[in-house]
Amino acid sequence: VQLVESGGGLVQPGGSLRLSCAASGFSFRYTPIGWFRQAPGKEREGVSCISSSDGTYYADSVKGRFTISRDNAKSTVYLQMNNLKPADTAVYYCATDLLSSSCPVRVGTDRNYWGQGTQVTVSS
Repeated sequence: VQLVESGGGLVQPGGSLRLSCAASGFSFRYTPIGWFRQAPGKEREGVSCISSSDGTYYADSVKGRFTISRDNAKSTVYLQMNNLKPADTAVYYCATDLLSSSCPVRVGTDRNYWGQGTQVTVSS
């Protein structure tokens, strides 16, 4: 099982980034994929999730600004992030739980897998 994030970087407030999570080694279309983030000195938090049936979930802090989508043919999930704020600065991780098909992605199960993370910095 492998999850590889990409697309992070430095952006000014109000800008946009699109993160990608490329998956391999499991039946991608049947599993949920979640995005989490962790800022320095803060706990990890769930940002967004998309289920195997394309149901979506967003944290209140990103609703209306972030959009999650999946391309099963490419085994990839995207997180389009618009109107970025300094508070969005964090390392972003994608994760999955192979024991479930729905959101949210459960953390700590025997089949919980994570990517290596990608840094997003929002600063002027």
